[in-house]
Amino acid sequence: MGRWVTQAVPYHGRAGPVTPISETIEKPGIDTIKAPAHEQVYQTIRAQILFGEMVPGQAVTIQGLTAALGAGMTPVREAIRRLISDGALIFQGNRRVSVPRLTQSDVAQLIYLRKTIEYQLTMQAATRLSDARIARLESIDKALDRAIETGDVAGYLVCNYEFHKALYDAAEAPILASVADRLWLRFGPSLRVVCGRFGTQSLPDRHKELLAALQARDAEAAGRAVVGDVEQGMEQIAAGLDMKT
Repeated sequence: MGRWVTQAVPYHGRAGPVTPISETIEKPGIDTIKAPAHEQVYQTIRAQILFGEMVPGQAVTIQGLTAALGAGMTPVREAIRRLISDGALIFQGNRRVSVPRLTQSDVAQLIYLRKTIEYQLTMQAATRLSDARIARLESIDKALDRAIETGDVAGYLVCNYEFHKALYDAAEAPILASVADRLWLRFGPSLRVVCGRFGTQSLPDRHKELLAALQARDAEAAGRAVVGDVEQGMEQIAAGLDMKT
């Protein structure tokens, strides 16, 4: 991962202004000095989707995004094209795009894919993790615990993503990790909705079990822990959202 982008960019869609996740929480981003404009725009919009600043079903205009980001029309269009390809946005017509609403069928497919791919990534990572990387995971998990205790939904979402990404990057399986990352774009906005409705106290956190398995270099136990984490989180999304098959 590159350097951090610490300032969220608000935008206005049909539903009105969207409150940024936080002006102080660091979010994964890119080197804003070296990266070309289209990549900066892509990463900014991607983070807004991933952490739920763009609400499922809310239409936003390309012109509105361009104005809010202070970017040219070309990089915004390129970013939108990539995000549509990622499955993170859908085109609504009339120069509008939106984050797709999940259905029960979508959730079932995401559960299957996440359990399969993230299990394999965790198994591979468990045999490669250094003590330093495990310490990094423990540090992220402590920050996640603080977010849960204080009701910090934004902090929980960022830390949860960073924990899993750091783990999966250690698997040294870039194709699988890339697929997993795109899947997170599909359910991230809906997870934010669930967090907003029910708060942080009931949020899934099987990380202690997972960390214990990683410290023991027990790949099978680590794989089971991450599958349990996936199931718990996705089932909360399915139960918490009003979906139609």
